[in-house]
Amino acid sequence: MFNFLKSSNLSQKQAHEELANDKSIKLIDVRTRDEFRDGHIAGAVNIPLDTLTERLEKNLPDKDAKIFVVCLSGSRASNAVSYMKRVGYTNVFNIGGVSTWSFGLVRK
Repeated sequence: MFNFLKSSNLSQKQAHEELANDKSIKLIDVRTRDEFRDGHIAGAVNIPLDTLTERLEKNLPDKDAKIFVVCLSGSRASNAVSYMKRVGYTNVFNIGGVSTWSFGLVRK
């Protein structure tokens, strides 16, 4: 209930380890479609920030699921995490930006 006391940020090292060990974690990339195509973290789903309000509950109906959010630098991810918490998501974390992700990107 007092989720505001819990940090919404997670180090990329810890996020990488958790993603490797827990396949149930949802990874959302809130960059534009073109940015996503230029390179994204394996397993990420692209939901651009400007479409988040329309697509969020359809794509992520379980508001208690563990969700990691990423963008280019962490700023849009922060906005997305704040919004998601406001609408009832309980286990959502900003893992920063792909610009500093040192564990490899998928390019399409």
